[in-house]
Parts: sequence; structure tokens; C-alpha cells
Amino acid sequence: MARTGLLYHPLFLEHDSGAGHPERPARIEAIMERLEQTGLAARCVRLTPAEAPVATITLIHAEDHVDRLASLSRLGRLVPETPDTLVSPATYRAARMAAGAAITAVDAVMAGRVDNAFCPVRPPGHHAEDSQAMGFCYFNNVAIAARHLQVAHGLERVAIVDWDVHHCNGTQHSFEDDPSVFV
Repeated sequence: MARTGLLYHPLFLEHDSGAGHPERPARIEAIMERLEQTGLAARCVRLTPAEAPVATITLIHAEDHVDRLASLSRLGRLVPETPDTLVSPATYRAARMAAGAAITAVDAVMAGRVDNAFCPVRPPGHHAEDSQAMGFCYFNNVAIAARHLQVAHGLERVAIVDWDVHHCNGTQHSFEDDPSVFV
């Protein structure tokens, strides 16, 4: 049977998207509750994510984007980065932790500790562009993990399969001129 890593951190719940926002802590709470109720969580290998290093995030995102999100989080209140993507005091650290979960997952797979991994994270990431948060996303978690696979593990080619019901524009734009990553 495949060993599946499960990467979750309570910091994901601290990111505040604003009252009534569809991307809210209840989304992840429901996933984790269901995994526990069905016994699936107990069958997984629990892995503890760490915040993604800024140097790894900037393999995909512009430094000024990373700095801007850090600065906005330090303001201590909800601040709109875009009309639907608000930055709260916990957003920067939660976004780094979400990207870090993806990095920890691929590192664990590459080390043979697990065969695959599930990362119920927030904030999500596939809309985040090089220099712009977008669509509830701040850092492009999967794009960062894909580039990390190439840089840290020497993979020459990576494929990303995104089965969300809408376009992963940030992921596509991260690699549209890079034939070493198939999106």
C-alpha cells in the first residue's frame, strides 16, 4: 500500500480572508475533520511543514512581491492586495507555510519517506503571479515546489496536473516559456 504524507499546520487557519469570504478556515477544517472521521488521517504519515525560505519563494516570485506581502501583513489589519485577495496579519506566514508544505512534501517523496502526499493548505496558490497576488492566492505553492524539485533534487522535467475547475493562470505563466515544466 502506498504511504501518503499528510501535511497540515494550524497556521493555515490564522490567515484571515475577511468576513464572508469563500476562502476561509472552515474549508480546511472540514477537510481535516473528514480525514479524521473516515480514518484516512490515521493511515497517513504526518509530516510537519516549515515555512518556505524566501530564497526558494523567489525562484518563482519577484522579491518586491514577497517584500510587499510581508509589509502588508505587518500593518496589523486586513488590507486589500486585490479586491478579492486580502492580506491579514497572519497571511504572509501562512502563505510561506503553505508553500513550505509543498516543498516538504516533495522532499519527503524524493527521500522515499512517502510515496505521495496531500497538503490541505491555505492560502491556496495556483493563481498567484510572479509579482501579484490574485484569486485568493499569494504564493504559487505548486510552482515553487516544482522549481525546488529541479534546483534541490536535480530533476530535469516536471509535470504539474491541476484539476481545479478553473484555470491555473499563475502556474501556467510561471512556466509557459520553460519546456522543462509541463503544465
